[in-house]
Amino acid sequence: MMSLFKKKPKLSDLIPEGFVDIHSHILPGIDDGSENINQSAQLLSKLKAIGFTKCIVTPHTLPEIWDNTSAGIAETFQNTKLQLEEPYGNMLHYAASEYMINEAFLARLQCEPLLTLKGNHVLIEMSHMNPPLALKEIIFEIQLKGYIPLLAHPERYMFYHQNTKIFESLKIMEVKFQLNLLSSVGYYGSSVAKTADFLLKENLIDFVGSDVHHLRHVAAFENKIIIKSEKLLCNALEKNSFFL
Repeated sequence: MMSLFKKKPKLSDLIPEGFVDIHSHILPGIDDGSENINQSAQLLSKLKAIGFTKCIVTPHTLPEIWDNTSAGIAETFQNTKLQLEEPYGNMLHYAASEYMINEAFLARLQCEPLLTLKGNHVLIEMSHMNPPLALKEIIFEIQLKGYIPLLAHPERYMFYHQNTKIFESLKIMEVKFQLNLLSSVGYYGSSVAKTADFLLKENLIDFVGSDVHHLRHVAAFENKIIIKSEKLLCNALEKNSFFL
């Protein structure tokens, strides 16, 4: 007799062939991700074993903490590719950044080009403590400069968990959403997983990313997913082929 309860798969089992990751912190010594080239090689080796083919690196740009510049990120990216043995160097697709949207970001937006994921898609994040007071105005300024804002891990902003209407309002403004894959296994807590499920069911997720910083993140891909929207998560994984 067949079980009435389908077993949940491991997250690693859902990674499609040729998967391209659009959010990672693999470049060494540039933010709170990989500390050195050896760790970068280890991360890429583990990700390749899971099924990752390409990784877009997105180090933080956050003045006074990680005040990265476009030139500095590009230089670190090229040096890292040269130092890595194959096939790991080839896994590094290209360099972008994860921009914290605040006053410093607005100043940068006005005076220099941003590093984008593909074309004019720019990865942005906000503080996990409080949303920007002028969030919609900042989004508008990004769009005025010709960029498409892609909000990293919207499910992790716990101040929106009881106000999900904000997600709909941002989508109306044509903001795209990137779900963190580890949210599906409860890595960040049950409330984040629940919100991830909501965003998937409401068809609000455009792309996904690993947001990998260290080997503990990679190890969590062997955990079983706890969200209900398995098929919708698989669909979101396939959408990342846009970035190849």
